[in-house]
Amino acid sequence: MTAPVAVALDAPDLATLERWARAVGPYVSTVKVGLQSFLRDGLGAVRTARDVSHRPVFLDLKLHDIPNTVAGAARSVAHLEPAFLTVHASGGADMVRAAVHELPSTQVTAVTVLTSLSGDDLDAVGLRGPALDAARRLAALAVDAGATAVVCSPHEVAAVRAEVGPDIVLITPGVRPAGAATGDQARVATPAQALADGADLLVVGRPVTGASDVAAAARSLAAELDALQPRH
Repeated sequence: MTAPVAVALDAPDLATLERWARAVGPYVSTVKVGLQSFLRDGLGAVRTARDVSHRPVFLDLKLHDIPNTVAGAARSVAHLEPAFLTVHASGGADMVRAAVHELPSTQVTAVTVLTSLSGDDLDAVGLRGPALDAARRLAALAVDAGATAVVCSPHEVAAVRAEVGPDIVLITPGVRPAGAATGDQARVATPAQALADGADLLVVGRPVTGASDVAAAARSLAAELDALQPRH
């Protein structure tokens, strides 16, 4: 059984992405290709990640532009058939709706509030907070526009679940195994806490890919999460 984890393949080159994808594939449900790899390696990053891991790809581009441009961007990646494609909920309902229209077979995934942002950061950019209220508000807007998945921090996942109901996939970055460094994430939690609060898919990057043995780190995380599952 694979863990409900999307490993972020933010690799310095395509060869490293391939090595990481192959190492984590047996243990996790999803591999995530983000801007760093996609902008450098393009379609090859997605194809390599999927082909060597044998897992669905979460294409994390966080699109945020006028609806017409986002529609065009979504069309440009439709042939890659990503399982998930991220857009910023703050782009508005029409923008989210444009992506949904172009990608009927992909779960358009609305990013609410970046996990790197603190309350002071939200104030500075003029986003009405606190983060929990902003995340709930943006999640509801995106789901009403057709998004079927939402990204929020572990701190907001329980409130967002209550807001959007049981059928929306909740994805939580900012997940760190106990004792791991938080890096540039401001709102973090352990995998156990995120799942207990209602997350469906955990995004984990550096705690796995930064390990000396990437496969062992992924296997350990999968075992940790498997131990949390109720036994009948």
